[in-house]
Amino acid sequence: MKKLLITVALLLIPLMAWGGKEAPTVASNAAAIKDVQTNANYVWTLVAAALVFFMQAGFAMVETGFTRAKNAVNIMMKNLMDFVMGSLAYWMVGFALMFGATTTGWFGTTGFFLSDFAPGKDPWVLAFWMFQVVFAATAATIVSGAMAERTKFSAYLVYSVVVSAFIYPIFGSWAWGGLFHGGGWLEKLGFIDFAGSTVVHSMGGWLSLAGAMVLGPRIGKYTPEGKVSAIPGHNIPLAALGVFILWLGWFGFNPGSTTAANTDIALIFVNTNLAAAAGGLLAMLTAWVMFGKPDVGMSLNGVLAGLVAITSPCATVTPLSAIIIGAVGGVLVVFAVLFFDRIKIDDPVGAISVHGVNGAWGTLAAGIFNIGGTSAKLIGVQLLGIGAAFIWAFGTGFILFKVIEKTMGLRVTPEEEMEGLDFGEHGATAYPNFQILIKR
Repeated sequence: MKKLLITVALLLIPLMAWGGKEAPTVASNAAAIKDVQTNANYVWTLVAAALVFFMQAGFAMVETGFTRAKNAVNIMMKNLMDFVMGSLAYWMVGFALMFGATTTGWFGTTGFFLSDFAPGKDPWVLAFWMFQVVFAATAATIVSGAMAERTKFSAYLVYSVVVSAFIYPIFGSWAWGGLFHGGGWLEKLGFIDFAGSTVVHSMGGWLSLAGAMVLGPRIGKYTPEGKVSAIPGHNIPLAALGVFILWLGWFGFNPGSTTAANTDIALIFVNTNLAAAAGGLLAMLTAWVMFGKPDVGMSLNGVLAGLVAITSPCATVTPLSAIIIGAVGGVLVVFAVLFFDRIKIDDPVGAISVHGVNGAWGTLAAGIFNIGGTSAKLIGVQLLGIGAAFIWAFGTGFILFKVIEKTMGLRVTPEEEMEGLDFGEHGATAYPNFQILIKR
């Protein structure tokens, strides 16, 4: 009898709560479920954006660790200000060029100054903008490493604005414009770049190549006979910390590109992790065979190479394919670093090799290992996208750096470079006690 009374009470409680209102219908339940999913999409997208933002710290640590102590303040300032300047430039112009409505497929023409948002309208544009601006900042900050230890700070600020406002968004509109109001010519051809091996990383890598070529090598990097003279980084533990931060951030970078809280992110998480692991392992083994020691710098860059390579195909390949893609990336980065050194392009952190070369490899791999099947047409479209990215990024980047060089100047004086950019550019030092001990 007691159990019966409890059962009746439990049945009456919902009726009392309704207070005479109609019971929930199938339609109202469906609406509630849709609201929950929508809210989850917002939360996941913004959490992923926060993870990608944290990658700025990772890039700063990697670049600082792989370069000399006398430039640490300058590097921190560059990594801080490219996000500051880039955020404002992307708000004003970049987002509209990348995702605004278009009739040509070349660039957007609506949404400047985030005008797609207004009180009372759907706020999704705000979450989407936040996720996209951290990607734009990633493309811009990649170049900092390749141009480290010899670039004027004022010139770097100008570069950051132009890249975030124009160069990166216009190519982005070709491949990703349809994610919002646009529709680019590359995506209409079937180009696959799920999270940006080419749109973000190759763009940054090829801009790095242009910048390093215009700047020239650091003083002392190459002997008069043309031999490579190593300039060791001052803090490898700091660089390693940066790589771990970047690895963590990539779990926002790749899975977050779904911009939806759904089950697809599980495969993307696994593929991202496996490619990074394979890249680190193969880079270590390759360096071990070539140099006789398991080189830490190459191993760290191998992890990053695997992450860059899997960024494009992370949602469209199997875990086994992800391991192969990452492994190839780990081998490629070692040979690419040696190649660019051989042709006297000084890249202190290996940004061109990690992001440019492996961004291209990952984009090609998205066509080769596509889980839905590959074809000559698909691979051709992937190659077209790779080529278009190189021509656009390297071409516009080379012009931009040449214009800066001829007007305000791109490179610091030899005296400032020898003393360190921390003093010459910022009047500060990252390690004051350390500098005092050296002088003694």
